[in-house]
Amino acid sequence: MSARIKIDMDRRLGRIDPFVYGYFIEHLGRCIYGGIYEEGSPLSDERGFRTDVLEAVRGLRVPILRWPGGNFVSGYHWMDGIGPKEQRPRRMELAWLAEESNRFGTDEFIEYCRAIGAEPYICVNLGTGTLDEAAAWVEYCNGTGDTYYANLRRQNGHPEPYGVKYWGLGNEMYGPWQIGQKEAREYALFAREAAKLMKRVDLSIKLVSCGWDGLHDWDRIVLEILAPYVDYHSIHIYTGSDDHYLNIAQVHQAERCIRATWALIQEVKYKQRLGHDIRIAYDEWNVWFRERTDGLEERYNLSDALAVATYLNIFQRHPREVGMANLAQLVNVIAPIFTSPEGLFRQTIYWPLRLYAAHAQPISLDVWVASETFTAEIDPEDRHFLAPLMPLPYLDVSATCDEAGRTVTLFVVNRHAADDVEATIQFTDFKPMPAAQVYEVSGPDLNAVNDFGSEQVGVTEKQVTDAAAIFTYTFPAHSITVMKLATGPAS
Repeated sequence: MSARIKIDMDRRLGRIDPFVYGYFIEHLGRCIYGGIYEEGSPLSDERGFRTDVLEAVRGLRVPILRWPGGNFVSGYHWMDGIGPKEQRPRRMELAWLAEESNRFGTDEFIEYCRAIGAEPYICVNLGTGTLDEAAAWVEYCNGTGDTYYANLRRQNGHPEPYGVKYWGLGNEMYGPWQIGQKEAREYALFAREAAKLMKRVDLSIKLVSCGWDGLHDWDRIVLEILAPYVDYHSIHIYTGSDDHYLNIAQVHQAERCIRATWALIQEVKYKQRLGHDIRIAYDEWNVWFRERTDGLEERYNLSDALAVATYLNIFQRHPREVGMANLAQLVNVIAPIFTSPEGLFRQTIYWPLRLYAAHAQPISLDVWVASETFTAEIDPEDRHFLAPLMPLPYLDVSATCDEAGRTVTLFVVNRHAADDVEATIQFTDFKPMPAAQVYEVSGPDLNAVNDFGSEQVGVTEKQVTDAAAIFTYTFPAHSITVMKLATGPAS
């Protein structure tokens, strides 16, 4: 098979926000307890943080971390999770029908964010929560005055404000699975009042409205009411199938949702004459379809890794629209890192997540691709029905460069199940040096998985020695390739 990839250095799509490589943790299954936090484990430090997990998480270069939910937050009262741990109440947890010890709360979350170098992003309870409770949480985290909740934080051993900048106004309030489900207008009016109070506590915070996918009336109603108050509008999407080509095809629903949501945002901004930016927060996304009960501990194969890389390409191709994305979730629960009491392994999806965060550069380039295509058998009843997006190219590509245009990183996913693809790569106004670094994620077949003591999917490093303004490169079947090219020293 053959393909063509053309990159014009003048065709810049915009600056990629580092937050698109973000993550999400929730009090669900073993994500927090037994995942990032395991008191009494020989693998944990004095804070209860699993040190092996810390090392693996740091490898992902997490820029922003969303917490505490997810469905969990709609029944969570944040004051249960502060103060001396032995005095915190143990509660029934009704979102996931579990018990919550509250031993990991706001202070522990902030400390974890600092340990991994991530910006904290807190989602408030607009299900069973109150307006006062939301505003008080902001005061506890950010308050600088001689006031009750700021002093409570100091009393708990944290004299300096946390400076939490990003706050979500509830989670999936449209869903019947959500505690405190609301109609769109009901939610938006309540969230508007929460936003007003939270901003009065700290005018500098950035707020995220609870969106669906841009394809429902919910999003229009919510944006019409909340647009003056928010900086982001969220989208959640999960896809997946045991059929490889359907598994890949469904991911492109993310691109459709971006276009639809962005159009709504622009329409509302125009009609209301709003001058501030409102961008998309894709603050839950992943491949998730196998484990819907019992802890949601999805085991990922190579096909899933190709799907995750396709998601990342989509986010990189939409830098103007997407200002944040948070993979759900970080450890054990539909996650790239999987633990046992004795250790961990990195799932197949860990490797594209790590490579993209490590090697993407700040500017997104508009890439032209000519590739053979595929179609997938779509169930018309499936909510990810994608017939209008068919056919899709086997090669999915994004490219980034530095400000000066002297280095380019090419991200190529060959989604063909069996065939290599020989591609002609052509640059305009860019002549790379012959040597280029290549990182490749692949495995023996699409069903390859990783497990304790067995890693079938990982990263192989190699070098290209014949890079030029026009050159050819063969992308192996079912693989992810990250290629770093650079011009010579500036004259």
